[in-house]
Amino acid sequence: MSPDIDQHEMQQEPEYIKSEYRGSGKLTGKVALISGGDSGIGRSVSVYFAREGADVAILYHESDTDAQDTKALVESEGQRCEVYSTDVSDSAAVDAVVENVLADFGQIDILVNNAAIQNPQHSLLDISDKQLHKTFQTNIYGYFYLAKAVLPHLGSAGCIINTASVVAYRGHDILIDYSATKGAIVSFTRSLSLNLAPKNIRVNAVAPGPIWTPLIPSTFSKEKVEKFGKHTPLGRPGQPSEVAPAYVFLASNESSYITGQVIHVNGGEVVNA
Repeated sequence: MSPDIDQHEMQQEPEYIKSEYRGSGKLTGKVALISGGDSGIGRSVSVYFAREGADVAILYHESDTDAQDTKALVESEGQRCEVYSTDVSDSAAVDAVVENVLADFGQIDILVNNAAIQNPQHSLLDISDKQLHKTFQTNIYGYFYLAKAVLPHLGSAGCIINTASVVAYRGHDILIDYSATKGAIVSFTRSLSLNLAPKNIRVNAVAPGPIWTPLIPSTFSKEKVEKFGKHTPLGRPGQPSEVAPAYVFLASNESSYITGQVIHVNGGEVVNA
């Protein structure tokens, strides 16, 4: 099923920003381009970035309603937001949309690669070539395409933040192709960070654990949803509002000496890799 499920169809609305969170201008004057920014973690990152003073360009695939809702949330923080419908698995479409963003905003300082799809299958034999290709084209090719398109426009002190996952480290029995793409994202992050370090462009990643987003009820069975996140040491799934501050940190000058790293926001699961 598509991850672009309408936010209002979820039984429990995710929390996108903590009401007590106070912005301190960490991203004032910056423009952030966020793929998959219309819902889930991407929506939360968009709102947190806005509260920290950034203008936001959101890429989304299908859900116009979600994109407009997120745009309104960003604008309620007093920042500019534009939304662009595109398919990140299409390199020509990515090149075109980045040009549109540059025409509208004049700059891109932060790229957040976040768009992803997942389609659980109980056997490797059930993963069709079509599913395999689409998962890789969206989840890792899209990251390559966006990084390539944005890179010539990132100045010194620009940054790229990739969304990985805890499953890149421990795997997942019914998300075999998805987990493989998340592993690729970790290696992509580490390699690109080495390549861009001489230009003072930092590349890092965030590896969320079980986070309550629209992707969960849209792709898992009712039984899986009921148990979601309960295996963690904290005994519950996280909220997008608990992940997004990691992106703020990596996007800000507070992390100026950090590159090639992955921040694990997973409810206490120990990851040694």
